[in-house]
Amino acid sequence: MSVKEQRIGLFTASNLIVASMVGTGVFTTSGFLVADIRSKTAVLVAWVVGGILALFGGLAYAELGAAFPGNGGEYQLLSRIYHPVVGFLAGWTSLVIGFSAPIAAYGIGFAKYLGQLFPGLPEKPVAIALVVLMSLIHSLKVETSTKWQDALTYGKLALIIVFCGAGLLSAEHFIGEPMPVALGEATLSGAFATGLIWISFSYSGWNAASYIAGELKDPAKNLPRAVILGTLSVTVLYTWLNWVFLDAAPAAEIAGKVEVAHIAARHLFGDAASKMIAVVIALGLLSTTGAMIMTGPRVLEAMGTDYPRLGAFAERSGGRGPVKAIVVQGTLAVVFVVTASFDALVNTVGFVLSLWCLLTVLGVFVMRLREPTLARPYKTLGYPITPALFIALSVWMIGHQVLEKPVIAAYGAGAVATGLLLYVWAKQGTARSG
Repeated sequence: MSVKEQRIGLFTASNLIVASMVGTGVFTTSGFLVADIRSKTAVLVAWVVGGILALFGGLAYAELGAAFPGNGGEYQLLSRIYHPVVGFLAGWTSLVIGFSAPIAAYGIGFAKYLGQLFPGLPEKPVAIALVVLMSLIHSLKVETSTKWQDALTYGKLALIIVFCGAGLLSAEHFIGEPMPVALGEATLSGAFATGLIWISFSYSGWNAASYIAGELKDPAKNLPRAVILGTLSVTVLYTWLNWVFLDAAPAAEIAGKVEVAHIAARHLFGDAASKMIAVVIALGLLSTTGAMIMTGPRVLEAMGTDYPRLGAFAERSGGRGPVKAIVVQGTLAVVFVVTASFDALVNTVGFVLSLWCLLTVLGVFVMRLREPTLARPYKTLGYPITPALFIALSVWMIGHQVLEKPVIAAYGAGAVATGLLLYVWAKQGTARSG
C-alpha cells in the first residue's frame, strides 16, 4: 500500500483529535491548580485559555498541513520550514517524549483506575499489557484500527457527558465559595502560567490530525474542519467537566489532590457509585492510548521515507499500519512504564511539545514572508492575531517552566542531544545512498 493512499475521513480525524486530547489530565489536574492558583474561577479560566490556545495552534497547523499534506506532524513541517535537522529533532523527541512517554503515562493511569475496580491488580504488568494490546490492534489494517478507535471514542464521550449531566443535578454547589485570591490577581500570576503547562498536557493531541494528513481524504478541507470540530468539542467538554469537579466539592477537600474526579463523584453519587468514574477514565484511557499509538508511528515512518538507514520503518504491506514503527514506539513505552514516574513524564511531555508547537506555529509567519505565492488551500483564521497570541502565550508558559523547574528543561535538552547524534548517523546513510 502506498503511504499516501487516503483512507481516513473527517469524522475519524476529528475523533482522533478528541481521543488524543481526552486522557488522564482532565481528571487529575484541577486539584493541583486549585492549590497553586487559589481561585476556582481562575482555574476554569485556565481551562478555557488552554482550549483557545489549542484552537489557535490547530488553525496554524491546518494551514501548513494543507499546504504540505503528508504524515509526520512537526517532523515534516519543520523540515520544510526551517531545516531537515530541526524536523528530525522534532520527530525524534516527538516519538520518544511526545508519544512513547504519554502512552506509558496513560498505561500507568489505566492500571491505577482499573485497580480501583479490581483491587490487587499489579500496575506495571497491566500497563504493559495495555500498550501491547493497543499496538497489536493498530498493526491491523487501517480500516479495522480506525473502526476500533471510533468506537472507543464514542463510548468515552457518552460516559463523560452522562457524568457531566449528573453534575447539574447536584444538591450542593461550591463553585461560588470564597477563595483567598481574586480572579484578576490569580490569572496574572506565575502559578497560572505554570498551570497552563499542565493544562497544555491535557489538551495535547489537538495537532493529531497533522500526523496522518498524508492519509486524510481531501486534507485541504478536512484538516482544518477536523481541527476546529475536535478542539472546540474538547474545550466545551473540559470546561463543563471541570465546572462539575469544582462545583461538587469544597476547595479545601480537592486542593492538591490527584483524585479530584473521585472526590467529586463521591459528593455526587456516594461512596459506592463513585467507582463509576473509574470506569469512565479507564475507558477514556483505552481510547487515548489507541489514538497515540495510531498517530505516533507515522512520525518514524515519515523519517524512514527520508533517511535510508531508517527505511525499514517506512515499510507497509496488505493495507496494514506501519508495524515496525509501532513496535519501536511500543517498546519505548514499555521502557518508560518500567523506569519512569507519572509526574516526571507529564512535566517533560508538556515542556518539550510546547517548544515544537511554538516553532511550528511561528512557521506560518516564516512561510508567509518567504514564500508569499505558495499555494495555500486553507489560510489560518484570524491571521496574524491568532498565531501571534499562541506564540505569546507559549513563550510566557515556557519561560515560567524553565525558571521554576529547570530540571525539566534539562530532560528535554538530553532528548534533543540524543536526537542530534541519531541525525548525524542517519544523515551519513543519506549521503552514501545519494
